Amino acid sequence: MDLIRATLPLVEPGRTEIHLPHWDGIEQQHGFIHGGVVGMIADSAAGYAAMTLVPADASVLTVEYKMNLMAPADGHGLIARGEVVRAGRTLIVTRAEVVALRDGAEQACALMQQTIMVMRHRGEKRESGVGG
Repeated sequence: MDLIRATLPLVEPGRTEIHLPHWDGIEQQHGFIHGGVVGMIADSAAGYAAMTLVPADASVLTVEYKMNLMAPADGHGLIARGEVVRAGRTLIVTRAEVVALRDGAEQACALMQQTIMVMRHRGEKRESGVGG
C-alpha cells in the first residue's frame, strides 16, 4: 500500500477504509485511476476487515473475488470501504465498495464480493506496509 500512497485511517471490528489520492503514477491511458489499483484497494480493505475478526496468531488469504467496475475511478481520490458479511471458522465472506471523491461528493465506481480463508496459527510474514 505504501507503493500506491494509500492509508488506512479506519479500522473497526469487521470494517475498514483505505484512502487513496489520485496521482499520475496510478493512472491508465485516459487519466482515470487504473482498474487494477481499484481492485487492489478493494481486496485489501475487505481483507483487512476480515483480519480484524481472526485470532492474533492467524492471518487471512483471499481465495476469490468478483468485482464490478461501475464507473471510471475519476476524482481527486478514492475510498475503499471493506466489511465482513459473514465470519465463519474457515471462510469469511466480505464485500467492498470503492467510491471516487469529486466536487465534494462520492460516486460509486466499484463493488466487490470476496471469500477469505483463515490461516490459523500462521501469522503475517511482515508488516502490511499501509501508511496511516
